[in-house]
Amino acid sequence: MRIQKYISLTGYCSRREVKRLLENGRITVNGVVCNKDTEVDEGDTVLIDHKPIPTKKASIYLAFNKPVGITCTANPDIKGNILECVKVPDRVFPVGRLDKASQGLILLTNDGEFANRISQSDFGHEKEYEVTLNQPVTELFLQKLGEGVPVLNTITRPAKTMFVSKYVFRITLTQGLNRQIRRMCKTLGYEVEKLERIRIMNIHLHTLEAGKWRELKPDELLELKKGLDLS
Repeated sequence: MRIQKYISLTGYCSRREVKRLLENGRITVNGVVCNKDTEVDEGDTVLIDHKPIPTKKASIYLAFNKPVGITCTANPDIKGNILECVKVPDRVFPVGRLDKASQGLILLTNDGEFANRISQSDFGHEKEYEVTLNQPVTELFLQKLGEGVPVLNTITRPAKTMFVSKYVFRITLTQGLNRQIRRMCKTLGYEVEKLERIRIMNIHLHTLEAGKWRELKPDELLELKKGLDLS
């Protein structure tokens, strides 16, 4: 199998992190520095920084309320990385991204396939956000957001929108373009003042305080995995 899939299945890190390791020449297969096209066969010796990949322990699934200013990376060289806040005995990594200026729900795990299923927009999993704007929300604005907006040389997928208050609305996306909501709002003449993710599929932020994390409950994890076809 491809090296990205092989390492993500070990639970060492996400495929995005594997890409970074590959770009820095830190992964070898049978003593040879590999690239994204390298295939791993049974019996091959795979090393990261000249060390064997640690044996995967029991799977971990966490929900974290990311504060503004924290970067969604497990890279210890980046100040303010997410693992400075989520300190658990075993190695975990964030599932997908939530930009530094945004806050709210993000999942962490050591299960590479689980992370990949949620992160890939092709699967169309819902993620819901509450957004505060610099000017009043209008019906026309919500309608245009819901129909799709031109950003990054594409038209965004149809989205569910809901009016909350004069300056606040909610939006549910099934894709994850870079800074998508901020770009969508800017295209329509608005600036985002606060962006909070409140739901990923069946996992809700609810009353989880900023900077705090919790383990997913067995029943919500079971439902989540069913939605990912991982049950």
